[in-house]
Amino acid sequence: MATRTDAPTRREQILKEAARLFAERGFHGVGVDEIGAAVGISGPGLYRHFAGKDAMLAELLVGISESLLTGAKRRLAEAGVAGAAGGGGAADAADGVVPEAVLDSLIEGHIDFALDDRPLITLHDRELDRLRDADRKLVRQLQRQYVELWVGVVRRLYPDLGEPAARSAVHSVFGLLNSTPHLTRPGSLPDRAGTAELLHRMARGAFAAASGA
Repeated sequence: MATRTDAPTRREQILKEAARLFAERGFHGVGVDEIGAAVGISGPGLYRHFAGKDAMLAELLVGISESLLTGAKRRLAEAGVAGAAGGGGAADAADGVVPEAVLDSLIEGHIDFALDDRPLITLHDRELDRLRDADRKLVRQLQRQYVELWVGVVRRLYPDLGEPAARSAVHSVFGLLNSTPHLTRPGSLPDRAGTAELLHRMARGAFAAASGA
């Protein structure tokens, strides 16, 4: 995903182009041959990597949910949050953890996703229901875990904010950050650094407003 710095594998190239094409034209508007042409191989050659378009879609949507959750756990663990690597709640943070810095780190990670993987946001919004039940349930399960990590951090920073309100605030901030696919007209956004800074301020402002701070 966006955090990789090494050269992508052929499989990752295929997924990237599939995500772009699916987002632009819709899942049913893209053929295997078009995806193959985008990465320089024949359509049938894709079947050496994936069983078909359904498998690509599942790997894209499950994969980004896994990536977001894993990245959030890593950020919490690096900040010293107890149990983060194993999925524990952020409310059990170790002494010395600065909740404000932890929340900033989570926001930064999600902004990276929102700016660098915009086709996946569109794909999730449009095509999630096309997944098999098992894959769709897995995506939802991963997303719930991701949300709960955020809720724990938000409540530690704003202890007077109740759990339902904190959860609603987290979902609202996700909606804000995930709006980037709709802001693609020339001049509609500043440069990447400016956009990231703007989104960060807005996210922090939303949490502060939810807490009454």
